[in-house]
Amino acid sequence: MHAALYLLQSQPDAAIVQRMVLTILSILPLLILIGLAVQIVPTWFICKKAGFSPWLSFLCLVPSVGLLVLLFVLAFAEWPSQRATQPPIPQG
Repeated sequence: MHAALYLLQSQPDAAIVQRMVLTILSILPLLILIGLAVQIVPTWFICKKAGFSPWLSFLCLVPSVGLLVLLFVLAFAEWPSQRATQPPIPQG
């Protein structure tokens, strides 16, 4: 907020603007990695517990569509982990 007010007050000094942009650009990759970890780590464990390949969690890297596809797979596919624990249906 302080930086935005400084830029609105008067003609900004080019050196100060350059420092602000470099600061933002140096922090941005770290924030992106944190955001990806927040999405991928839980979906990794969900896929693993459901019996799917945990590598499906990397579908989250595709913006919006990847997470939507992963949710549809988890919601509507038969989970291999459930298939293994269900008792056999008696014949007759």
